[in-house]
Formats: sequence, structure tokens, C-alpha cells
Amino acid sequence: VFTKKKKLITIFSSSVSSLSLQRKTTQGQGRKGKGETSATASPQNQERKLCGKVFWISPLSEDFYMVRIIPMAASIRPSLSSSFRLCNSTAASRSSTAAAASLSSFASLSSKRLPSLSSAIRQSELFGLKPSKPWRQECTSIRVAAAGNMAQASTTATPENVLEWVKQDKRRMLHVVYRVGDLDRTIKFYTECLGMKLLRKRDIPEERYTNAFLGYGPEDSQFVIELTYNYGIDNYDIGAGFGHFGIAVEDVAKTVELIKAKGGKVTREPGPVKGGSTVIAFIEDPDGYKFELLERGPTPEPLCQVMLRVGDLDRSINFYEKAFGMELLRQRDNPEYKYTIAMMGYGPEDKSTVLELTYNYGVTEYEKGNAYAQIAIGTDDVYKTAEAVKLFGGKITREPGPLPGINTKITACLDPDGWKTVFVDNTDFIKELE
Repeated sequence: VFTKKKKLITIFSSSVSSLSLQRKTTQGQGRKGKGETSATASPQNQERKLCGKVFWISPLSEDFYMVRIIPMAASIRPSLSSSFRLCNSTAASRSSTAAAASLSSFASLSSKRLPSLSSAIRQSELFGLKPSKPWRQECTSIRVAAAGNMAQASTTATPENVLEWVKQDKRRMLHVVYRVGDLDRTIKFYTECLGMKLLRKRDIPEERYTNAFLGYGPEDSQFVIELTYNYGIDNYDIGAGFGHFGIAVEDVAKTVELIKAKGGKVTREPGPVKGGSTVIAFIEDPDGYKFELLERGPTPEPLCQVMLRVGDLDRSINFYEKAFGMELLRQRDNPEYKYTIAMMGYGPEDKSTVLELTYNYGVTEYEKGNAYAQIAIGTDDVYKTAEAVKLFGGKITREPGPLPGINTKITACLDPDGWKTVFVDNTDFIKELE
């Protein structure tokens, strides 16, 4: 969108959030991008990286500047408009009308004031197009294309379509991440008392932390634990919001005896769950994280639960169903003990890891501390996932894109209660493991 005699030019793109290019008042000075601390560019053509994309800035006259998006490497995904755009028909109609009006006004003005505009346009691709006709004709083409794209988006990119894509996406809970004060001590407890295996370990000295991955099977097929040790920090606050992890064992009493023999702490002796018949027990690891032992037969996913407390159960169920594509497996109310639980997941409880959401009557907020971090979930497309999360009420804390160094594409978000989840590209995750 070009504006006459304004020092601020705003560009709206389907692939990035709105951003601004500020023109300095002193002639010949550079132009500063929103979020940049300084700019020392000349009035000549230049490339500037903003919001993860590279923009080409060209002065056309005293009042006008032309900007186009230059496609980067394959690690940067093209515009989401080819996949789906989250807007309704009313918004699309208004946007297409406004875009057409702006382009039309600029085209008529350019013939009077900007005789060099035609050649400048031919040297670039305006919004990804290659002009081969005079600017006046090309402007009409762009205007028609913009309106057409908006109209198409309004009819094909509905919340129902997004919801259907989320349900069809190949998702799986990959691992849970939390912080510990002594990595070797925790690894020893998990391997000797809980029967886990140390799958891999990586040290990042430049960032001053170490990761250890533990579980009951390979990461490419089972849910595992990612422990994080930050150099020099030996204590964390678990808070009141995090509940526990669940481990399925064939004999709870026998497992408890082994843990006691190894010096572990048992906080609930084996016995039937309140209001049910499943035999359970609770233990604590050296950092104070609670583990619920559930007596079950052989299962392909022994690390079977992550329990988090929420302030509005119906709101959370709706969010995890629509934004995350999880299924409500079961819901149980316990009025005697004043709490309700909901089991959410991508498969049955006895064969996959589930998220246990707990609502305690009358409690709407919890102190989360700084120990528990997040759950990681696999997805076929982190970009579409981020749009779906936004549509259904989540907050994106890391825009989708590749991680520096390893190029694994991720996006991070918060649910309505502030619990963090990281979505990881399925293909990139397998490559990272390899």
C-alpha cells in the first residue's frame, strides 16, 4: 500500500505480520525498519532483513518507495495464501476493495508524477509478479489478481477447513521438557528406579546448558523426557500448576519397593485410586517432580501421562480439540473431592501418551514456577499449525521457522492458561535424530 506525502509506509503481507518502513526526514539518509535500532543505508537500492524476510527498498521519488519481498532459501516458507488464509468473506471483501482502490489511485498518480516508475517496476517483481506490460496495464492485472485471491480465500479458508486440516495432520506427542538441578543425579534415579534408558545427551557450552533424553523406547516412536540442566542452577520452583507425570507399570507394589530400596521418596502408598479400582502410587524424584505409577498390562507407551491444572476446563477442552487436534478421550467429575479431569490425546490411553487436564473447583489461576517448561508435538506443517493456534485462541510465542544451526522448523505457543507447547516439523525431527 503506497501513501502520498506520508513518512510512514505500511506493507501488509500474508506471510508476515504488518511492519513499517520509516523514511528519515534528512535527504540521503537511510530508512529504518521497524524494530531496528539503527540504519546507515544510502538512498540506493538495498536489501534489509526484517521479520525473517528480506525486503528490497527502492526510492522512486521524494514521496514514494517501492518494496517487494525477495524469496529466500528453502528454509523460509512462501506465503501461506497458497495453503489457507484465515479470514471471513466480509473481511476479504473489504480488504480487496481497499487494495484495489489504493493501487488504482497510485497508478493514476504515477503517470503524472513518476515517469521512471515503469522501468523501475520492470527491474523487479512486484509482490512476486514479473511485469511485461506498461505499468498502467499491469496495475489493473495486480488489482484483479488481488481481488481474486481475496475472494478465493474467503470461500476456501474457513475455520471449518482449518479444523479439518488440524484433524488430518499427523500429530504425536514427542517429549516433555523440564529443568533439573543435578543432571547426573536425575539420570541415575530415572534409570535405576524407574527403568528408563538414557537415549542421548548433548552439551551446549556456548549457551551454558546440557540436555539429556530418557525414555522407554526410541524417540522416533515413543514419548520421552528431555531434561535440561542450566550451568550453575541447582534449584527450581515447580509451582502449583504442574501436576505429575504418569508411568504405566505391571506391578505397582513391586515397583514401589524397588524405589524405596534405592532411596526414593514415596508420597502415596499403592492402593486403588479414589473413586475407582485402578491401583496407583505416587513418588517424587530428587527435584520434587511427582510421578504417578499406574498398574496396567503391557503397553507400547509406558510414559503415559502429563498432568496440568487449568482454570476453565471447558475452555481448555475446546482449545485442545480445535487448535491441537486432540480428542477428548474421557471426562470424570469427582464432586466429593471437588475436581474434574479430562483426558486429551491422539490415541487411546492404553496405547499412547495423553494430556490430563485437572480443574479444581473454584480455582482459576495457578503459579507455574520456573521448573516445568513444555510439551513438544510433531506436525507436518508448523506454519499452518501456527495459524490454527491463532485462530482458536492461542498465543504464538515463537513464529514458525527453522532453528539456527540445525534448521529444524518449529513454532511455540501458549494455551489459554499459559502452558507452553512447541510444535516440531515431523520430517525435520527425524532428520535431527538421524
